[in-house]
Amino acid sequence: MKLTEWTMEEQEQLIHFMTTNSWPYHGNSHPARELIEKTIEEGGYQSDEVKTFWIENETNEKVGFVKIYDLRDEIPLFDLRIADHARGSGYGPEALKLVAEYVFQLPEAKIRLEGHTRQDNFAMRKTFERAGFVKEAQLRQAWFSPKESSYYDAVTYGLTREDFLKGTATPVKWDEDFPKTYPAKEELTFAEEFYTERLLIRAPKVEDADEIWKAVVNSDAALKEWMPWAQKKQSLEQITTNIRQAVADFITRKDLRLQLYLRETGEFVGASGLHRIDWNVRKFEIGYWIDSKFEGKGLMTEACERITQFAFEELLANRVEIRCDSENVRSRSVAERAGFKLEGILQNDSLSADGEKLRDTCIYAKVRESQDSI
Repeated sequence: MKLTEWTMEEQEQLIHFMTTNSWPYHGNSHPARELIEKTIEEGGYQSDEVKTFWIENETNEKVGFVKIYDLRDEIPLFDLRIADHARGSGYGPEALKLVAEYVFQLPEAKIRLEGHTRQDNFAMRKTFERAGFVKEAQLRQAWFSPKESSYYDAVTYGLTREDFLKGTATPVKWDEDFPKTYPAKEELTFAEEFYTERLLIRAPKVEDADEIWKAVVNSDAALKEWMPWAQKKQSLEQITTNIRQAVADFITRKDLRLQLYLRETGEFVGASGLHRIDWNVRKFEIGYWIDSKFEGKGLMTEACERITQFAFEELLANRVEIRCDSENVRSRSVAERAGFKLEGILQNDSLSADGEKLRDTCIYAKVRESQDSI
């Protein structure tokens, strides 16, 4: 992959790129030709302050572009855009690394590079993190979306010259001058629903029972292999009783079950949540199951990543675990794709779901950096 500097002779190519792709997290999701022409004419893509580069892949296909601006300042900013068809292919993080390399090799010795995105733009947030950037701020209701006529939180990520040269990512020490104390679990307030790119994740409701029961029936064979509660067919009444208990446990913070739905269609996907909670240690365990018809789409990995973020940022977790049978390949793959570290395998630690055989248990975990823990 490489960056190739855009020239004025490529004006039509830039206009075509901007008008034939969609930009849902930008102020103008479908910019018109006239606006782009005006911006070009005013030096918005090429000037002493601005440089624009095409992002080209290994076959020299133009898969995106990046505009670096405020180049006369010590802290440049950038606007990175990947074409619709090329998203999800890993081009964003690699392009951002090239941008950092370009900026920090400039003779003016820039001290940092920063970028901003909407809080729910998880693809861009992952791009920042994979390129070595650190989350430095979250500005509440600071990002206005004209299309939806509503405000979102804005998130700022930064990369310092020092971190770039060392190949490190130094976390921000939040509130380091204040005594670190936990709010009691009863005092915790947090949103009971949140989103990923494809999912709505929310607290359970009693009226969920019917769709959960249908998903359990549909996934009977897959669930029975790994879930003790699935050894006998579940009735709608049993599911309803169980969901009532889950609602009560969520209210008392004893257990935080979370339901997963497709944002686009509202279909029930599966269940996850934070279980076996130790509020003194601030330790949580993620569990999950998915309707068989949604397997193989990466949805549970997406959910686990977001729930982990929720645990660390909203619940002040020090440790989040995923435990599973060593032979449960799908469950292990979710943990590994979500970035959890295998800490150990406990031999003869549990019984198989049917209670017939001894099984080994894999323990995967993510922990808060020691300097931030309490």
